[in-house]
Amino acid sequence: MLDKNGIAKRIAKEIKDGYYVNLGIGIPTLVANYIPTGINVVLQSENGLLGMGPFPFEGEEDPDLINAGKQTITTLAGSSIFDSAMSFGMIRAQKIDLTILGAMEVSENGDIANWKIPGKMVKGMGGAMDLVASAKNIIVAMQHVNKAGESKLLPSCTLPLTGVRCIKKIVTELAVLDVLPEGGFKLIERAPGVSVDFISNATSGKLYADDDVPEMLLD
Repeated sequence: MLDKNGIAKRIAKEIKDGYYVNLGIGIPTLVANYIPTGINVVLQSENGLLGMGPFPFEGEEDPDLINAGKQTITTLAGSSIFDSAMSFGMIRAQKIDLTILGAMEVSENGDIANWKIPGKMVKGMGGAMDLVASAKNIIVAMQHVNKAGESKLLPSCTLPLTGVRCIKKIVTELAVLDVLPEGGFKLIERAPGVSVDFISNATSGKLYADDDVPEMLLD
């Protein structure tokens, strides 16, 4: 199965030339390190940046340059910095071509829960609710199961919802899955060496798979 960087590397293959892309907190931030060569992409961070580059090398960090997850980042030539009102104006006006978000749970109907665990401190909901309400295309980067080995792909979410029926594609350490319009997860690709049965046992929601599901191509 894949590690977090493997998930990010697979998602980077979904990015097309000319896209404006928003990267959420967690695994999605790693996607910036795997943009394919020759692809011209503008990465947006909702705290007010267009033109985000890869993470800086150790010793080259600038504490004034951070992403929405408070991680130090780099900027590319031609980048632009502005206030969060301008940034959310871009998001709400659907100027972003692709949004990549982390999640705690996704339901078989495409609902997402990614902002709060009841009883735990949360600093704020961040920009996720604006993003799921406005985004043209959302890919979720997440772990297939939690630390207890329980599925995070469910018939219905148990945590407070961020958005309803808004997720179309999910990439986990085990698989690439589409959320079907009529409900259910469609298995599109398997992580190298992972069987369909293993993925099925790790998925609580309805899972559909063809007879021959290909392995992911990461290189």
